[in-house]
Amino acid sequence: MKKYLPITFILIALAISAPLLAAPVNINQATAEQMAENLQGIGLKKAQSIVQYRKQNGAFRNKSDLLNVKGIGAETLEKNNADILLK
Repeated sequence: MKKYLPITFILIALAISAPLLAAPVNINQATAEQMAENLQGIGLKKAQSIVQYRKQNGAFRNKSDLLNVKGIGAETLEKNNADILLK
């Protein structure tokens, strides 16, 4: 049991720090895969919905436009606010 303790602590540290390692994402240019990899609470399906919305409606003018995408709510937007770019 004791020999697994250090490994457990390393895995916990990595899991906690993973969101901190995410790169900011330009939602007007990023692929679905890039969004899914770097935004919290955004899996591939939601990211694909963002890309589809962008194709149909044009570039996002502000971050709150993401709320128009099905499956994206205020909580998801707030979690990712610092990592969403609009350049």
